[in-house]
Amino acid sequence: MTLNAPILDKGELRIRRMFGEIAPVYDRLNHVLSLNIDKLWRKKTVRDVPLTTGPLLDLCTGTGDLAIDYFKATGGKFDIVGADFCHPMLVRASAKARTRKGGEKIHWIEADAQQLPFPDDTFEVVTVSFGLRNVTDTMKGLREMTRVAKPGGKIAVLEFSRPRNWFFSRVYKFYFRRVLPTIGQVVSKSPENAYNYLPESVMQFPDGETLAQMMREAGLESVSFTPLTFGIATLYIGRKPT
Repeated sequence: MTLNAPILDKGELRIRRMFGEIAPVYDRLNHVLSLNIDKLWRKKTVRDVPLTTGPLLDLCTGTGDLAIDYFKATGGKFDIVGADFCHPMLVRASAKARTRKGGEKIHWIEADAQQLPFPDDTFEVVTVSFGLRNVTDTMKGLREMTRVAKPGGKIAVLEFSRPRNWFFSRVYKFYFRRVLPTIGQVVSKSPENAYNYLPESVMQFPDGETLAQMMREAGLESVSFTPLTFGIATLYIGRKPT
């Protein structure tokens, strides 16, 4: 237990321990605290970055929601891999997938986003949803995503961002910094203050054009980004050059 650790300590051990602690309540709190809007954002990702030949890698997969959404959308026709370095999250992802017909065919792999155990040019699509900001070295994670994508393959990053509208931004910050941490901490009882870490990690993580430029520097081209729900989240899409 590291009660005196800085809220934005993104060391691998702390992040793994923190998400392991909240794994049992992770899905329930995410859907409640986002009013289920997170489900719509993932569906848009599946629509905007379709899987046509496979395979797909969902990085920082957590409890596997995006990987499972891709599996459902493609009818299980292509190999789908969900990777995360937090074992308790993968246990829940695997259990959840088995409740879907054929879901046991999704592959779950314990792996660090900064050092992926896959050959170059492997995946048609590489995704990460609400996990990139938790990677200790963001650029290293982006470069690994680019490395394992096939030439011409797509990278999709779905991440929280900061609304630009003055009024909505103030409401958002109040909810994110006051309401969400209070509810999250009461329910999760996280010794690592996971639901205080969440808003601070979002507020200090690069978004918009700044993150898009980092994706270009990681080797991607045709990078675009689309704010979702007043800018609460943003979907970034890039392509690996052929």
